[in-house]
Amino acid sequence: MFLTGLGTAVPPRSFSQAECWDAVQRARSPALTARTRAVLQGILTHDSGIARRALALDSLDESFEIDPDTLHRRFERHAPALASQAAAQALGQARLQADDIDAVVVSTCTGYLCPGLTSYVTERAGLRGDVFALDLVGQGCGAALPNLRAAEALIASGRCEHVLCICVEVCSAAFYLDQDLGVLVSACLFGDGAGAVVASRAPRDGVPRVEWKAAASFTDPRARDALRFEQRGGMLRNVLTLPVPRLAADRAREVLDRVLEGEGLARADIGAWIMHAGGRKVLEELQARIGLAPPDLAWSAAMLRDFGNLSSPFVLFVLRAALEGGAPRGWWWMSSFGAGFSCHGALLRVA
Repeated sequence: MFLTGLGTAVPPRSFSQAECWDAVQRARSPALTARTRAVLQGILTHDSGIARRALALDSLDESFEIDPDTLHRRFERHAPALASQAAAQALGQARLQADDIDAVVVSTCTGYLCPGLTSYVTERAGLRGDVFALDLVGQGCGAALPNLRAAEALIASGRCEHVLCICVEVCSAAFYLDQDLGVLVSACLFGDGAGAVVASRAPRDGVPRVEWKAAASFTDPRARDALRFEQRGGMLRNVLTLPVPRLAADRAREVLDRVLEGEGLARADIGAWIMHAGGRKVLEELQARIGLAPPDLAWSAAMLRDFGNLSSPFVLFVLRAALEGGAPRGWWWMSSFGAGFSCHGALLRVA
């Protein structure tokens, strides 16, 4: 399988962390107790590795309108639009028409629509009526790689020549404020966006040659409660606990070592690291546990700085940045992790 087209999209409005703190100071929400404001100030006014986040808001004051209907409308309005924008870019880079797509796979965890987002993307992108449409939900930040592995299976079956893979998250449709530290950190960490990839049976002329060589996953249900969504009052509430950075790094190392051993490669053979960044502490743990230097995670750190944690699309933003930024060709490693607790990795050959 080859990744022949790549696209990304974010909402038009981007807000600095300082602007977010200003909005907290203005807000009169009953959820903002003195302790809550102090925690938010500590996160938003100190170096978290994040400078800005694109959010599906006209004003930051909207982020304090927290009720089920408002949040659902935000997801319903923006998720199809962002997914379709990223899809159009991916199709353009792959030099394909909408009719060339045989299947579309869309992943999200920050909202629910029925029919799913594939219905909206099929309509907006002008895909064929007989396109195979698959909606994947509940995989959290790690969803990009399971999405691509589904495309790999569809292509290997001989039934599909080109599969359109999309990850889209409107994290601002899942913002929630209470006294829990993990909830407050989440409100300061996540941004909105979408990433799309065209996966093809064969490489295409005139586009970077990115070959999907091998992949592996690991799920540890014993750690399910370390990172997950729960429902509170009809709204999604993020559960984010302190062990997550170390847990992510340990599982990422295990998946990496398993694939490299199977392919007869060593860590030194990897020329670019396309890693999900749950936050600065996650990057620090990845660096320590895998034995990386800060430049190895520069692409991930840059995307975290400019967009925050985008959840499932994040690794696709990192992949695009590395391709366009001149990362050395050769073996690349891409890894995502999230709810479950799950971790995924893929070995790419980039020429």
